[in-house]
Amino acid sequence: MSNRSLHFPPRRLRQLLGTLLFLCSLAPLPSFAEGEIIRLELDGAIGVATAEHIIEGIELAAERDANLVLIRMDTPGGLVEPMRDIVQAILGSSVPVATYVSPDGARADSAGTYILLASHVAAMAPTTHLGAATPVALGGGDAPDPPTPLNRGRSEEDLEDDEEKESSDSTGAMERKVLNDAIAYIRGLAEAHGRNADWAEEAVRDAATLTASAALEQNVIDLIAVDQAELLANIHGREVKVNNRSVTLDTASAIVETLEPSWRTKLLSTIASPEIALLLMLVGIYGLVFEGWNPGAIVPGVVGVICLLLAAYALQVLPVNYAGLALILVGFALIVAEAFVPSFGALGMGGIVAFIFGAIMMFDSDIPGFGISLAFVISIALVAGIMMLWLISYLLKLRRRGAVTGRGSIVGGIGEAIESFSGEGKVWLEGESWAATSDVPIAKGQQVVIRELAGLVLEVEPLSESDSGDAHTNPTTT
Repeated sequence: MSNRSLHFPPRRLRQLLGTLLFLCSLAPLPSFAEGEIIRLELDGAIGVATAEHIIEGIELAAERDANLVLIRMDTPGGLVEPMRDIVQAILGSSVPVATYVSPDGARADSAGTYILLASHVAAMAPTTHLGAATPVALGGGDAPDPPTPLNRGRSEEDLEDDEEKESSDSTGAMERKVLNDAIAYIRGLAEAHGRNADWAEEAVRDAATLTASAALEQNVIDLIAVDQAELLANIHGREVKVNNRSVTLDTASAIVETLEPSWRTKLLSTIASPEIALLLMLVGIYGLVFEGWNPGAIVPGVVGVICLLLAAYALQVLPVNYAGLALILVGFALIVAEAFVPSFGALGMGGIVAFIFGAIMMFDSDIPGFGISLAFVISIALVAGIMMLWLISYLLKLRRRGAVTGRGSIVGGIGEAIESFSGEGKVWLEGESWAATSDVPIAKGQQVVIRELAGLVLEVEPLSESDSGDAHTNPTTT
């Protein structure tokens, strides 16, 4: 067996190389090129889903070794824990983060102020504002003054006033802790980037706010930009501190890619809404109740369980007052009780009232973006009231209707004699022929009223005018 070496003619080799080059030209370029800017949108109230989206974007930018993370923000504020998670992600990011409050008319209130001050670059559009960073849990009140010590020789009224003041001081201790913690936190964020920490403290202590121009003048932000293009042009070449190292921003020719929220984030954002959570709770409870009324329907029970689980998740991530939640559950219980123990609307109306007050109390309207619309609650209550009126009228109709099956549906009914008889004969009742007995003669075709049912034999007598008002009519056929 001889050994042969492979040999390609020059022309064939050129064709092969050309084919390889052509195939290489068709191969996609790497989607994450150097010089990329990841843009994230932060609109609306800051919640758990929002925090997950921002944190995922910052982590993705680190994986791609992007030049910058650009957060375009317009928020009324939100929850404290998600805000702190976002701030921690910004402070721990290996990629510089620039937060830009835009478009015109946007705001960075409350929790948004913390995020803006924590960013490596803080920018705003001309007609925007920031501030009002006082923790909402304080209820907008100032911290109480220190108590005055009790001294001898003071009147009883003064002593009582001092006791009341001490009591209010003890109840305000936790509020002062929250306030001082927020002040220290926001001052640290401002000082980390050389910004005005004194104004940051005022934003927490006195709910101070600033326009974009005033914020730039007081060294609260770094620059004002009309649009994104101007922002990127102005920060190009700027040196910022990222994890204790100096980084020069390169944004001149970087490609901006907007990272859209994932379907999971969109779903969680939709669910984590007071109105949606309340609707899910309504559908869930009514689904289980309907399944209880109609065992084996399956679909209402399955839908009810799923909706209740989704509502439970929403209530977990929303600021909920559990006294309001208890009132809502009591309202549902009263409405359901109305169906089983008809009280002509007393239980049902009590349940609707409990539901309205519970819905208003359950969601704290003072927290930006997480209050519930009073019009929405009233609309739901009106729908529940209409359903209650329908249920009451339906129950009253059933009560007047009487029995439709069994002995109660036969005794008192009206039939028709199939033949003339005295003693034993045949009567047509509810589409069936029945054996009947009568002590008086009955003529064929004469209407009779059933007085008794003895086994399968009807005891009848001729229908009189007085009987026609009392007896319930049954369909007859001759």
